[in-house]
Amino acid sequence: MLIPIGEVASYGQVADLAGLPGKARLVGRALRSAPAESGLPWHRVINAQRRISFPFASPGYISQRELLLSEGVKFSGRTIDRAHQWQPDLSLLLWELDS
Repeated sequence: MLIPIGEVASYGQVADLAGLPGKARLVGRALRSAPAESGLPWHRVINAQRRISFPFASPGYISQRELLLSEGVKFSGRTIDRAHQWQPDLSLLLWELDS
């Protein structure tokens, strides 16, 4: 996954970039089923409201929030600051995929 450190993308955005428009839930299932040792930066994927999808104050929520904070992601209450929304350069993405 190419989401840079300190930036986030929504499940829907990841699905769209993967060529699977409308399949945000599939992205969630894929991340949930990926082995921990895969190294996927799952914590950088959030919901469309720029919030963590785990229930507030649950272990998953706390873990994801701590990982994001450690990368410099800023929150306003429970919402992630818009400045951290990843806006990929599509030409760079295509080059990365071809490499």
